[in-house]
Amino acid sequence: MIFANGKLLPDTERNNILGGLEAQLNAVRAGPPLAAETVIAAVDALGKRLAAGEFAPLLAQFLPAGVGLDELLPLLRREALEAKLAAELGPEPFGTREHPKTTARVLPLGVLLHIAPGNMPGLPVYTALEGLLTGNINLVKLPHGDKGLSLAAFQLLTRQEPRLAPYLYGFDLPSGRREELRVLAGLADGLAVWGGDGAIDAARALAGPGCKLIEWGHRLSFAYVSGYEDRDGELSALAAHIVETGQRLCSSCQVIFLDTEDWEEGAAFCREFLPHLERAAAKRPGLGAGAAASLSGHTALLERIVDKTAAGEVLFQGRGCSVVLRPDRELELSPMEGNVLVKLLPQAELLPALRRQKGRLQTAGLLCPPEQREALTELLARAGVTRVTRAGSMSASFPGEAHDGEYPLRRYVRVVDVER
Repeated sequence: MIFANGKLLPDTERNNILGGLEAQLNAVRAGPPLAAETVIAAVDALGKRLAAGEFAPLLAQFLPAGVGLDELLPLLRREALEAKLAAELGPEPFGTREHPKTTARVLPLGVLLHIAPGNMPGLPVYTALEGLLTGNINLVKLPHGDKGLSLAAFQLLTRQEPRLAPYLYGFDLPSGRREELRVLAGLADGLAVWGGDGAIDAARALAGPGCKLIEWGHRLSFAYVSGYEDRDGELSALAAHIVETGQRLCSSCQVIFLDTEDWEEGAAFCREFLPHLERAAAKRPGLGAGAAASLSGHTALLERIVDKTAAGEVLFQGRGCSVVLRPDRELELSPMEGNVLVKLLPQAELLPALRRQKGRLQTAGLLCPPEQREALTELLARAGVTRVTRAGSMSASFPGEAHDGEYPLRRYVRVVDVER
C-alpha cells in the first residue's frame, strides 16, 4: 500500500505517484511553510483521542498481543512537543537571529526520506513526526512487518489536520526495489536511516552527493551492577525489562556487567538473578513468546557447543530464559528473548572495555548504592554511553531526551544567512 495526498492507495498506483512526485514536492515547497503549531495541535488532539481509547479496535488489528503504545502516548502531548522543540532548537525555534552584518533564519532541510525501523511499533510514525515538527516533507519507507499500523496512523493524522497531507507520504516498499528507492532518494534533501550496518551501507549507496545522510544506527546497551539500593526490587525490575523488550531495542540490556573480578561472585549473581528472570518470563503473554524465547536460548546453546571459543563459560538454564556467565569483558549482542549474558568488569577496566564499542554505546542501566551513583554515572558518560538510567527504565522514553547523544531536530533543519 501507499499513502499519498491523504489517501491510502494500492501498489498499482506506485508508478503514477512516483512519476508526479517531484512536481508535487516542488509545489509544496514553493508555498507557505508548515507551521510547528499546526503539527503540535493535530498531534495533541489525536494523542488525546488515542489515550481515551477511541482507536482501540483499530490498534488491535495491527499491534502484536500484549504490545501497546503506552511509551509513545506521553510524547504526543502538546507540552512534550513544545518542550522538545525548545530543548532542541531553542525558545524561538524558527525565529531570526541578528548578527553584525547578516540575519540568520532557521528553515526545514526540505524533503526527508526516512528508512524507518521495525523493532518497535510506532517508531516509523515518530520519525515522520520529527520531520513534520521541523516543517519538512516526509517520504517514509516502511519496514518489513509494519502490518499497516503506520499507514493507518498517517491517515488518522491527516484526517485530524488535512493541511498535513502534502507533507506526509508512506511507501510499503520492499528493500529490494532499488530503482524506486533511488527515485525517492533522488528527491530527498536528507536521508534518515535507522538500522544496522547493512542498512547504513545501503543508505550511503542511495544518498547522492546532494543528499545529507542522517544515520541512526543500531546501538548496544547493558546493565552495570556495583551494589544495590534495593536489591530484590532492582533485580526484578531489570529482569522485567529484559523479558518485556525481548532485548530487541537499542536500549535493551544485552550484557550484565558486574563490578568484580571474582568468578565465584559472578556465578552467585547468576544463580540469584535466574529466578527473577524466570518469574518475569512466566508473565509473557501467550505461548508464542515463550516458545520464541526457548528456541532462541536453545539455538544459542547449540552454537556454543559447536563454537570452541565458548570454552570456560557457564550456562544457567531457566524456564523460558537463561543466564550465561562468560569469561571475556566484551559488550556484544545477547541471544535475546530473555537470554542474557553476564560478565565481570571491575571499574578500573570499564572505560577501556567499553571504548572498544565506541560509537555503538547507548544506555547503561546502573545498579549501585546511592552514594556511588554520581561517580559511576560520570565514569559511564566518559566511556561513551549516551543514557544512564535505573535498572528497569533502560527502554523508557523521557520528554526532552536526546537520541543517541544528539538532538534529532537539529539535523533536520538548515540555517540561511541573509546579508543586511
